[in-house]
Amino acid sequence: MTVLDGRALNRATLARQLLLDRAGMPALDAVGHLGGLQAQEPQEPYVGLWSRLRAFEPATLSDLLIRRHVVRVHLMRRTVHLVTADDAVAWRARHDAMLRQRVLGVYRDEFEGTDLDELAAAGRAVMADGEPRSTAEVVGELTARWPAPARRALGEMVVAALVPVVQAPPRGLWRTKAGVRNVLMSSWLGRGVDTPVLDGSDPVGQALVRRYLAAFGPAASADLRAWCGLTGLPAAVRALREELVSFRDERGRELLDLPDAPRPDPGTPAPVRFLPAFDNAILGYQDRSRIIDDAHRGVSVAGERVVLVDGRVAATWTVDVGTVVVTPLRGFSRADRDGVAEQGGELASFLSDGESSRVRFAAPGD
Repeated sequence: MTVLDGRALNRATLARQLLLDRAGMPALDAVGHLGGLQAQEPQEPYVGLWSRLRAFEPATLSDLLIRRHVVRVHLMRRTVHLVTADDAVAWRARHDAMLRQRVLGVYRDEFEGTDLDELAAAGRAVMADGEPRSTAEVVGELTARWPAPARRALGEMVVAALVPVVQAPPRGLWRTKAGVRNVLMSSWLGRGVDTPVLDGSDPVGQALVRRYLAAFGPAASADLRAWCGLTGLPAAVRALREELVSFRDERGRELLDLPDAPRPDPGTPAPVRFLPAFDNAILGYQDRSRIIDDAHRGVSVAGERVVLVDGRVAATWTVDVGTVVVTPLRGFSRADRDGVAEQGGELASFLSDGESSRVRFAAPGD
C-alpha cells in the first residue's frame, strides 16, 4: 500500500481546501464543496472564502444568507457552521443524536428525568410562528414547565440540539454585529429536514464520507470522526469500500480517498495563505500534523487566526486599526517574509475596502 508522507498529505489538503490555487467557483459552490465553514465567529467565513476564491466579494456571501441559500446552524461537532441550505436539511437529522449527547455531556445532571422529546415538541411550538427569537426569549417560554435546568442549559439543549433551527440574519452579515436569533429551519427554508432512512444503509452517512474525502482527503476514519463528531459512520465507510482507494501515512494509519480526487506532487509550490479563526483546514482532522506542528497545535483551538507558509502554520495574525499584524511562530526567510507581507497587504486592503495595505511584523508576546 502506498505510503503518503506529511508533505504529500499537506499538498492534497491544500488542493482540496482551495488553498493551493484560488478557485473561480461561485461562493455558494465553494461553501458546498468545503462541507461548510466553521462560523461561531460570524465574520470569519468571509476571510476563509477570500483566501480560497478569486475576486470574492463579501456582499455575495451576505446576499446568500439573506436569500436563504446558506444558513448558520449547529451541526458538525455541535459548533456553528455556515452550510448550504441543501446540506442543512439533508444532514441535520443525521446529527441529531450527536447534538443531544454533546449537550448532555456538559449538562447531564440538569436534565435528569427530563423527557427530551417532550421538551423538543414544546420548543418547536414556541417557535412555530416562524418569528426569529433570541435564546433567552425561547427559554422564557419554557422555564415555567421546566424550572429545574439552568437557563443556559435549557437554551443550549433546545436551540443547539433538540430543535432544528437556523440563526437568522443580520447575524453573520458582512460587518454587522447582531445577536443570535433562532428560527425554525422548516419556517426559514420552507421545507423540513430530511427524514432519516432507518434500513441500515445510512445514505446520509455515505454522502458525508464522500463529501469529507472530497474536501479533506486522503484521511483516516478518525479524521472523519473528528470533523463531524459522529461515531456511527463505520457502516457507511464499509458500504463505500469498493469505490474508495487506500493509502497509509507514516504512522501506519490507513487513509481512505476518492480515486479521482487531486493528490498533487509533494513538490508543488504552496502560496502564503491567511486563514480565519477555527478554520476547518486545520480542525477537520484528528491528526493535524499534515498542516500544523504539534508544538503549535494549541493555536488551532484557541481562536487564533493563522498564516500558512509553504502550506504549514507559521504565524498568527490580528488586525490593529487597519494594520494586519503578523506574529511569526518560527524564523522566516527573506522570501517567506516578503510573501507574507504581500499577502497581508492584500488582506488589509480587503478588510478596509482599499483604505489600508499596512502590514506589521510583531515579536511573540508583543
